[in-house]
Amino acid sequence: MTWLQKNRVLVPIDFSEESFAALQPAREFVQEPSQLYVLHILSHLHPAEPGVVWNTIDDETRKKHALEALHERLKDSEYQGVHLAILVGDPSSKIIDYAQEINADLIVIPSHGRTGLSRFFLGSVAERVIRFAHCPVVVLRK
Repeated sequence: MTWLQKNRVLVPIDFSEESFAALQPAREFVQEPSQLYVLHILSHLHPAEPGVVWNTIDDETRKKHALEALHERLKDSEYQGVHLAILVGDPSSKIIDYAQEINADLIVIPSHGRTGLSRFFLGSVAERVIRFAHCPVVVLRK
């Protein structure tokens, strides 16, 4: 194993093309797909949303659908054995906590490249992950 190879690499996925594109560089850090951990974070449901009010949607149903979508998107043989996880909450906090939980050696995350006011108001998930993660973080730019 070279110094660049890792045992556990976490790739947060938000279903953007940039996030799925991060899988290929992440794959280069590991020997086997089973060393890749793909994580998707769902935001909390607002109690006033119609689906919540009418009891037609809940977090477990949303997690199930997101997991099915990930399985469909990552069905190629090069991704067989990849660990998939769906969590609910604040993206940066959940990424940091999950990386600690799985003892990740590296996090590979895309930057959406927001600038100006949108970055100021929305913040940057990648920036918070870099600041608080227990392991190195590779940020991929567009």
